[in-house]
Amino acid sequence: MTFPHRIQILLRAGLCAAVVLLVSSVASAQSAQSQDQSSAASYSSSQSGPTQFAELAQPEAPEPAAAASGSGQYGNGGGYGGGGKHGLLHNWAFEAGGGFGAPVGNDTPFITWGGNFTVGAGLRFSKSISALLEYQYMDDKLPGSFISAEGVQAGNAHINAITASPVIDLFPKKSNGFYLVGGYGYYHKSTNFNDYECCAYSYFGYYDVEVTVASVTSNQWGGNAGIGLYHRLGGMLGDSHSQLFAEARYTFLHTPPISQTNGFGTTELIPVTLGIRF
Repeated sequence: MTFPHRIQILLRAGLCAAVVLLVSSVASAQSAQSQDQSSAASYSSSQSGPTQFAELAQPEAPEPAAAASGSGQYGNGGGYGGGGKHGLLHNWAFEAGGGFGAPVGNDTPFITWGGNFTVGAGLRFSKSISALLEYQYMDDKLPGSFISAEGVQAGNAHINAITASPVIDLFPKKSNGFYLVGGYGYYHKSTNFNDYECCAYSYFGYYDVEVTVASVTSNQWGGNAGIGLYHRLGGMLGDSHSQLFAEARYTFLHTPPISQTNGFGTTELIPVTLGIRF
């Protein structure tokens, strides 16, 4: 076999191999295209069923009046009054309570046990820290020996206080915990000496009335500090800030002593208060 004849044989073999490869490529491409079209058709058919079902299951659009009435009470976010999740008063804090008080230190001979009540409002800066503006009224009696020495039959001491008081929750994530509280502000104290005079009349007859015959008053700055125990109420009032509390505070104010109106002394009390804070 001559050399040119061998070259012709090789060329024919190469041409045949190229034709085979070309036919194989075309067949493979057509097979892949048909598989893609089949997958797309399958996906489309699988989606059309649930989509049509969802469209059939959708309720009719609510009437405008009903939609307005449904969103007006609780707002868009579900909070009362349209204030979102927590409502308009979420950052506000309120308290109210009452209890009793006892004298300590220099005031023991001049004042005795009595009652008190407290109300306050302020802001809650975080889960741990709040600041309240408080009003407190304390009504204490005078010791019998002191009343007799003044030549009267009865007496009392009234204290009105307005203070700014921070409250620090030591366990903000607990249902039961402790907190620190303190305050500083304005105190007005009035010590009254009273006698009984006749006569007032009522449906049950005549009776004696208590009349103030002498009074000593003072206005001064003072402060208090103490510790409290609370039990968190959880969602009973709609939030987790509501809590019952019991606290005791040492209260100090610089006042004229009852027996000497031209000098300055002190008033020292420990009021104990039970109440609710939310």
